[in-house]
Amino acid sequence: MCLAIPSKIIKIDQNVATIDVDGVKREASLLLLENPKVGDYVIVHAGFAIDKIDEKSAMESLKALREIVSLSSNNKS
Repeated sequence: MCLAIPSKIIKIDQNVATIDVDGVKREASLLLLENPKVGDYVIVHAGFAIDKIDEKSAMESLKALREIVSLSSNNKS
């Protein structure tokens, strides 16, 4: 199963972005996007930003992912 995570671009150095998802910072390639900017929300898969999304959609997706993780953690108890 593949999972693409919404992330916010906080820094760009050439074609590499530093992205933030819930305080975790990573790097992602921007080679697949047109005109990415700091502050954009992107979907990241396998180290590549593959699409831009609006902030509302990003927040909704992150909320759903948090709920799934919470439910999964509660079921293991």
